[in-house]
Parts: sequence; C-alpha cells; structure tokens
Amino acid sequence: MRLLQVLSCTLDTVVGFLMAGVGNVDIRRKTNYLIVDSKTTVRQIEEAFKEFSTRDDVAIVLISQYVANMIRFLVDSYNKPVPAILEIPSKDHPYDPAHDSVLSRVKYLFSAESVSQR
Repeated sequence: MRLLQVLSCTLDTVVGFLMAGVGNVDIRRKTNYLIVDSKTTVRQIEEAFKEFSTRDDVAIVLISQYVANMIRFLVDSYNKPVPAILEIPSKDHPYDPAHDSVLSRVKYLFSAESVSQR
C-alpha cells in the first residue's frame, strides 16, 4: 500500500487532509504528516523530508511551497520519480510557479526537447 505524506506550513492544510482520510498514525504513534509552525526548526523539516522521501511505502509527498523554500536545496536536489514531490500553496503564502522545482524541470525538459527536434 502506498501512502501520501504531507509536510505543511499550516494546521489548516493538514486538518483538511486528515478530514479527507489521508492522515495515518501507526502503532509507534508516528504520523505521516508534519505540521510546520513558528516553533518548527529547519532541521526538523529537513529530517521529515528525508524520512518521507526515502520510505518504500510512500508514493507522494505534498509540501507547501513556503516550507519547500526553507529546504529548497533538498527539494531541488531530489531526483527520484517515487515518491513524487509536489509543492502546494498554503492559505498564507500563495503559489509562485517560479519557485516550483517540478515545474522548472518540466520547462527545462520541454525546452531541451524542442531544441533537439529542430
């Protein structure tokens, strides 16, 4: 079974996913989400990202773009197809396509592909 992992910057986003049935707490009381607030350190975010992105039972990691910007070097250097890393907007921080690593890679691939076809 593949799980969805959520890194978020607001409680509202995580609660929305929990209400949709995405949340999980295992027998060790370990969750499949991290709520990022003003007390959360960058190191905690980095550790959660590394943990979520290396688990075999994870298919997608959702991370708010605001949080992704805090660990941009990790997000940009991640190059595995599974789990997919998807950046999402948050209520307090609108989505900026200029900072989306997946969108940047897609644009690069299409521009490289269009150049090679000429």
